[in-house]
Amino acid sequence: METVQTAAWVVVVLVLMAVVFDFMNGFHDAANSIATVVSTGVLKPGQAVVFAAFFNVVAIFIFHLSVAATVGKGTVLPGIVDTHVVFGALVGAITWNFITWYYGIPSSSSHALIGGIAGAAIAKAGVASLIISGIMKTVIFIFVSPLLGFLLGSIMMVVVSWLCRDYRPLKVDKWFRRLQLVSAGAYSLGHGGNDAQKTIGIIWMLLIATGYAQAGDSAPPNWVVIICYSAIGLGTMLGGWRIVKTMGQKITKLKPVGGFCAETGGAITLFLATAMGVPVSTTHTITGAIVGVGSTRRASAVRWGVAGNIIWAWILTIPASAFVAAVAYWISLQVF
Repeated sequence: METVQTAAWVVVVLVLMAVVFDFMNGFHDAANSIATVVSTGVLKPGQAVVFAAFFNVVAIFIFHLSVAATVGKGTVLPGIVDTHVVFGALVGAITWNFITWYYGIPSSSSHALIGGIAGAAIAKAGVASLIISGIMKTVIFIFVSPLLGFLLGSIMMVVVSWLCRDYRPLKVDKWFRRLQLVSAGAYSLGHGGNDAQKTIGIIWMLLIATGYAQAGDSAPPNWVVIICYSAIGLGTMLGGWRIVKTMGQKITKLKPVGGFCAETGGAITLFLATAMGVPVSTTHTITGAIVGVGSTRRASAVRWGVAGNIIWAWILTIPASAFVAAVAYWISLQVF
């Protein structure tokens, strides 16, 4: 009886840690959803965060839990995951999120979590504990999602510019101030649909490992889904203004037409990835789309030094969070 009570207590603490990570994900990645719509002046910051948070939560009714399944069942072999592994993974992801938020670097919460899971699992049982196909999905899309965002954003910008070539700039600006509400809503929908599911996945992984859910279940408990979508929505409402400035203005200057093209290109990428069950980085996706839009004007319109710093953060995210997770896993063995 004592063992069951202790296990239950540990599970509750780890679920709360996962919810904190989910909240930080929304807080950290709020910039992805609102930077363009704020920087173009279409919405005020306070309006934008409520707008984005609403669509983050609405995503619960739109997307299947395919990303949650990838994270919960497709990254580490059954039997490897225990409370120490989950603890290490969450500490690694939360630590890296905090560091990058503090310095205003738009890194990936998604990759921090995957890196954390991988680092803790390797610390326990070596590389053989990983499901390589699941990990590779994420690694491949480190490159695919920003490239696809770049391609779609730049193509849309070229097409829209050609279609609007005979109209006065003020009229075009007026149209796209309205249309950007649609594109921002779609992007926030994709952000909530993909990112909330990553936390759902790690809680599901924990519940299976501790016997509170069955490995054969086709979906996690409903309370997990509701809590995770609510936490990411709340985190988005409180926003991450340090990163908004980097995403909205430091990479390139945006007008409503550019914001619309970037958000739409990013939203399409997120919808495709979520349908495929791939946990992608919303940060990578929207950054690629913003750079794509800026580069259609001229290469010098993009501040490549800022973009380069962001790319370095992308490269370091998985190994850095994995290292912290491995250390946290080892510490948890000594303490708990």
